[in-house]
Amino acid sequence: MSSQDTYKTIKAPVEGLFKDKGSKFFAYAYPIEHESEVKVLLEPLKKEHFKAVHHCYAYRLGIDKNNFRVNDDGEPSGTAGKPILNTLLSQDITNILVVVVRYFGGTLLGVPGLINAYKSATTEALAVAEVLEKTVNDVYSVQYEFVQMNDVMKVVKEFNLKIRNQTYDNQCLMEIEFRKSIEAQVIGKLEKIDNITIDYLYTV
Repeated sequence: MSSQDTYKTIKAPVEGLFKDKGSKFFAYAYPIEHESEVKVLLEPLKKEHFKAVHHCYAYRLGIDKNNFRVNDDGEPSGTAGKPILNTLLSQDITNILVVVVRYFGGTLLGVPGLINAYKSATTEALAVAEVLEKTVNDVYSVQYEFVQMNDVMKVVKEFNLKIRNQTYDNQCLMEIEFRKSIEAQVIGKLEKIDNITIDYLYTV
């Protein structure tokens, strides 16, 4: 399996806890697919932990290592979000959000202590997560005339393509999903069909 064609993520939300000198660090890890989910997941946590002093997080999306964001939420710069993200990178996990909620215990931990605490809380959560390996898939729209239906379906069956959506009329429209590694073969076969329009939509 090509590493560019697969990625690791977590199956379901998990929690972890790390304590140091009275401070408690609750880590919450969530599988996500879009940046828009971050706010939706953060808000209930902030309500639940309204007495906490910090709600720090990091998320990573996609298989390249550039689609991420970190937030220290008032902790010294680089002591919270970055250690969370570095843990995700070191375990090669993506499509994930980790929020670490801190309750201050009265003793300052210093920069090394904070970095260790946020990293350790994240590690505790990931230790109980079920990690899945998924394939990177592309979604395309295919427009064709009704008379081409059999030709299109032959390609769908040959490559076992997932049909996400379809409408039938004189002009038919189908959304198909398939693994990135077979993209050239699938598109090559489809392009041999007359009067067909193929458009890339997005990657999942």
